Amino acid sequence: MNDTVTPPPTTTDSTAVCVKIEKSAISDLLMSVYILVFIFGLIFNVLTLGPIWQQVRRQNILGIFLLNLSLSDMLFLFTMPLWVNYYHQDHQWKLGVISCSIAGFFYYSNMYISIFLLCCISVDRCIVVTFPLRSKTHRTSHYAWAQCVAVYVVVVVLHIMVLFYDNLKDAHDDMNSNDRCYETYPMQKPVALFNLIRVAIGFLLPLLVLAVSYWRVLATVGQSPGLSAQAKRKVRLLSFGVIGIFSICFAPYHILLLARSLVFYHSENTLPGGSYCEFEQTMHFFFSCTLALSSLNCVVDPVLYALVSNGVREEAKLFWKRNRRTQAESCALASSNRAKLNNNLI
Repeated sequence: MNDTVTPPPTTTDSTAVCVKIEKSAISDLLMSVYILVFIFGLIFNVLTLGPIWQQVRRQNILGIFLLNLSLSDMLFLFTMPLWVNYYHQDHQWKLGVISCSIAGFFYYSNMYISIFLLCCISVDRCIVVTFPLRSKTHRTSHYAWAQCVAVYVVVVVLHIMVLFYDNLKDAHDDMNSNDRCYETYPMQKPVALFNLIRVAIGFLLPLLVLAVSYWRVLATVGQSPGLSAQAKRKVRLLSFGVIGIFSICFAPYHILLLARSLVFYHSENTLPGGSYCEFEQTMHFFFSCTLALSSLNCVVDPVLYALVSNGVREEAKLFWKRNRRTQAESCALASSNRAKLNNNLI
């Protein structure tokens, strides 16, 4: 009788993964959302870029903020085809580690540049409404440009530091035949800590600034007898519009990001099959949807400010009237030249 030595049981399989991302209709849904965001975001930003630039030339403070917001959105939109291809390939990147890091860099940089620029706009609106006389001496175009440059520099430098701290590798999951971009599981402790910082400084603090600013704006406007009903309605529309962008585009993503990070810190078992991985498996679809929602700010930003800003709206009308007039004059000139040429030939 031969004795058979049974190896000790292993707790995990070396090929097991924390979150299984398989082919499904989810990829098609996300791909469709990003395609629509790319098309409409590009159209709306291009249509409003000319009128906004005219406002910047007139040293309009809101125009300066809107121009920087639009430039950030455009840079993000140019990386959108990469994400469309990613979901078309069923969460397979196939473009290398560096391209993954660069695409993610523009994605998250745009998100927080947009958030902080919206804060700058809300504080500026609050100062104008609450301190109208004092704001005339302090609100200058140089001050607005300085705020925009500061936002860009701080956000970009922080994300570059994070990329190099992670050696550009943690964003790309190539374990167990994976080729995923910014979908690495399980979460690492430095990443979880950075996520908590992002939620606190990149979302909760700006949300508090927005709430206080527009609370002051609405209270002051409501008590002002000199403003017309239309002017008050425009201020309310801007206030609720910006808060709506935060609620729809940014809040779901940061709420789930906070939940994922807290679950990671409180989970004793982060191995495949454990409670943490089960939670991530359940949340993966919803978290992917919140990322898609966050990209909608590229579409909503230009529409919102074109609707509520008299300067941008009137400039848009003049801009397109000038274009139509120029085209009509060009057609008339061309017709006149053809007639002269025909007469000469005759």
